[in-house]
Amino acid sequence: MKQALIITLIIFLFLNHNGFSQSKNFIDQPYLETTAKVDSLVQPDRIYLSILIQEKEDRNKTSVESQEQQLAEVLENLNIDLKKQLKIEDLASNYKNYFLRRKSVLKSKAYELVVYDGLTASKVLVHLEAKGISNVQLTKTEYSKTEALKMILRSKAILKAKTQATALITPLDQQLEKAICISDKYYNNSYQPRNGLMRMAYSKEMTVEESIDIEFSDIKIECEVTVRFSIN
Repeated sequence: MKQALIITLIIFLFLNHNGFSQSKNFIDQPYLETTAKVDSLVQPDRIYLSILIQEKEDRNKTSVESQEQQLAEVLENLNIDLKKQLKIEDLASNYKNYFLRRKSVLKSKAYELVVYDGLTASKVLVHLEAKGISNVQLTKTEYSKTEALKMILRSKAILKAKTQATALITPLDQQLEKAICISDKYYNNSYQPRNGLMRMAYSKEMTVEESIDIEFSDIKIECEVTVRFSIN
């Protein structure tokens, strides 16, 4: 029994020592590290709009429900899929003011709408304004195929890093071997408002037939990779 324990302990110590040595050799081996960046410009194909509907304190007290109906009609006439592209962000009312000051209760609803091009965004803005729904704001823009593009950019960046490393080491009469460590970072400049929401402006004289195709800035997606190559 004691002999078996001694043999087991020896094997355990040998494996741990061997593993430590391999790890140490991996860290201490000579290497060359290079960083490369590649980028691509793409047109945003997801445009997010915030639409706020508020009960109006006019003579007839236009309700949220009636404005919702108008909102739905406008969007359906523009061939927008309400179930897929429209969702409720917030629902509120001023019950507190009613109890404290005995004022009438006013309700509000906030919606998020996603459209896929600037012309549709313009049409939504103009058609809703014609119905008296004017609180429409741009919240952000996105590119729907960002993840697939990241994979492409990463491959290009790795090849660029390898080319750079080869150019650096060739004059030294050394050879580039396998990559032993790769890290990557991504950046994009899609529209994100800094101070709240950005109001989408338009001309008061613009009619529903004169909707313009809004041009949104390109989104720059950039990949940065750092590759460590062992060298000989």
